[in-house]
Amino acid sequence: MSNPAEQGRKVTVGSYIALAFAVVFFSGLLQSNQWYGVFDFTTLNGSFGSLVHSVNETADGVQTASTSMRGKGGSGARDGFMFALTLIPTVMFALGMINVLEHYGALDAARKLLTPLLRPLMGIPGSTGLALIASLQSTDAGSAMTRQLKDEGHLNKRETDVFTMFQFSAGATIVNFFSSGAVLFTLSNSDGTPAVTSSIGLAVIVMFAFKFVGANLFRVYLNITEGKEGQDDNKELQKETA
Repeated sequence: MSNPAEQGRKVTVGSYIALAFAVVFFSGLLQSNQWYGVFDFTTLNGSFGSLVHSVNETADGVQTASTSMRGKGGSGARDGFMFALTLIPTVMFALGMINVLEHYGALDAARKLLTPLLRPLMGIPGSTGLALIASLQSTDAGSAMTRQLKDEGHLNKRETDVFTMFQFSAGATIVNFFSSGAVLFTLSNSDGTPAVTSSIGLAVIVMFAFKFVGANLFRVYLNITEGKEGQDDNKELQKETA
């Protein structure tokens, strides 16, 4: 379970500053190639370069075609290993940052501020706030931080399952939507009218709403399948972390 010394640690102004920085850092608000991009998780996490897999000579000179670090044409366990290898830097970086922020009290501030909100909404403690925010930008970071919370006793099995369902629905919502789905709103019909009549804001609201719906539907499922035993475990952890 959680360290009693950490549970009793006083939430200071520095804790709230650390929390505010964490929210901005993991939210993707500053994702950019400008100087302020150094305060963004995805920007600092970076990306692998491209590998040349073929060279075609033309009359104008030499043209090269490139692919990602995983190469081209991979399959089976070996290609799966290469994909998993690309996740390691993200997970390590996310866990390193969350440990630094935890040292400065960000998790304590999140627990105090967000528990009154997240308990009624999904039945999970406020300490999941940073993992929740990170999951909107990176599924890898969100899952790694959730696993750490579970291992350190901040979450019991039931809360972990519900929170995982929240993350599973529309994973990495912000990044995936604005990099892929938002382009649909630029399409138009032959007469010039918009092909999509909804707004980007409404689409984001609907996705967020159904993430909470999915989490609570899973809570209902757990209530049916686990019954009173699962609820008692949840109440016991709430008393210990109060």
